[in-house]
Amino acid sequence: MALRPTKIRLLELFQDGKPHWNYEIIEMIHKEYDMSGMYERDLINFDIIELASGGMIKDVEQAVDDKGINKKGFLMHRYVITDLGKDKVEHACIG
Repeated sequence: MALRPTKIRLLELFQDGKPHWNYEIIEMIHKEYDMSGMYERDLINFDIIELASGGMIKDVEQAVDDKGINKKGFLMHRYVITDLGKDKVEHACIG
C-alpha cells in the first residue's frame, strides 16, 4: 500500500480532535514514513506550519524547547484540527 500524501496524513493524525505538540506528530510521521534526521524533521514541521497557515489546524499553545525534545531553544507548538481541516481530510480523494 502506498503512503498517503504527508499533509493528508498529518490531518488524519489530528482528526482525534485532541491537541498535539508538533514534535509528537513529527515523531509519528518519522516512524510511518521511515524518515530520520533533522532535515526530514524540519520538512514535516514546515508541512504542519502550512496546514496552520491554511486554517486547517490552529495553534493553541506554545513553549520554548529548553530540554531539546525537538530543537533546543526553539518554539514548540501545540495544534488542534479545525472544522476546515476535518472537512478537508474527510473529502480527500485517496485511492
